[in-house]
Order: sequence, then structure tokens, then C-alpha cells
Amino acid sequence: MTTKNNSISRSWWWKILAIVMLVYTFIMGFLGPVPAMPIINESIRNLYFHVTMWMAMITLMFVNVIYSLKYLSSGKLYHDLVGEESARMAMVFASAGLITGMIWANFTWGAPWVNDPQLNGTAATMLIYAAYFILRNAITDEIKRARIGSVYGIFAFVMMFVFIMIIPKMNDSLHPGKGGNPGFNKYDLDSNMRMVFYPAVIGWTLFGVWMMSLRVRLRKIEEKIHNA
Repeated sequence: MTTKNNSISRSWWWKILAIVMLVYTFIMGFLGPVPAMPIINESIRNLYFHVTMWMAMITLMFVNVIYSLKYLSSGKLYHDLVGEESARMAMVFASAGLITGMIWANFTWGAPWVNDPQLNGTAATMLIYAAYFILRNAITDEIKRARIGSVYGIFAFVMMFVFIMIIPKMNDSLHPGKGGNPGFNKYDLDSNMRMVFYPAVIGWTLFGVWMMSLRVRLRKIEEKIHNA
């Protein structure tokens, strides 16, 4: 009985941590002190939401790659299931990151969408991952779907890295840290903001993994009911 309770405790501590980190992020994100920045002004608070959601997205896409490789080496459909659901949750965070980014761009750049390589790369990445789900839904054989989906998931992650990480650094970009612009940590991410930014990264990432794990459990339950 004690072992069982300890197991439950171990499985829940990181979920509690995710809730605590996100509550802290929302409170300090809207009420905490931020540096006075020209043009950006109070919108710098969006750093706690927009940027951290992208980091959670990239983490989940990396999980998709790990489990795609696991499936290709083991052939276990469970690995493919985790890979698929991690990609699905990554798209949720990508959409949230895109929306918060458009709100921020509208305030600071005067339009929700401008001709920026980072934005264009984001759009291309989301289309690539949208094609991932379209491709999976078009294949009825689960073994073939898992194999092709795993290979495509690895390809999609590589293209995401190219479109979001590499190309913007090689071209003129309005985004900090891209196209010769200094990054946030070089000129305005002060100690107060770091105390919120890093917990926000942890909170959003753990929350994304939590939601992904719930989706996996739900899919397993649906599979058992279907096979009963």
C-alpha cells in the first residue's frame, strides 16, 4: 500500500509543479515589475507567454522525434501513439504562440503579420506539421501509418529547425536575436524578468507534457473500448 501511494505521489509532483509555476507566471506576468522599454512598453510582459509557449512547442516536437525513433527501432505502436500526441500538443502551443505573437506584433510593429522570416518560417512549419496529420489520416493500415508518420515526424522537426532557427538568423528580421538584432537577454531581460521567465518556461513545458500524457491515456482507453 505504501509503495502504491509513493508511486502516485511521484507521478503527481511535476503536475503540481506545473500548476504552481503557471499560477506564479500569470500573477507576476501581469503584476510584476518590468523594465521601461521604448516602443515595446508594457507589452514586454508577453515574453512570459509568447516565447515560453514556443519553447514548450519545440520541446514537444523533440519528444515527437524521440518517440518516432523509438518506434522505428522497436516497432511498438505505443511509441507511435506518444509521438503523434506530442506533435498534436505541439501544434496547440504553436497556435497559441502564433496568436500571442500576432497580438504583440500588432502593438509594436503596427500589423499582426509583417514580411518577417521568423513569421514566414513559423507559418511554413505549421503547414508541414499540418501535413503530418493529413498524411496519417490518409493511411488506414496502422503499421504503415506509424512507420511513415515516424519518418515524416523526424523530417518535420529538421525543417522546423531550419525555418525557425537558421533562416531567420541569415536574413533581416524584426525578432530579437535574429538578423543581427540583439536578443532579449542582452538588453532588457533583467533579474526581475528572469525570475518569472524561467519558471514560465518550466510551467508551460510541464503543462504541455501533462496534456499530452492525458491524450495518450484517453486514446488507450478508447482503444480498449473499441476492442472490447
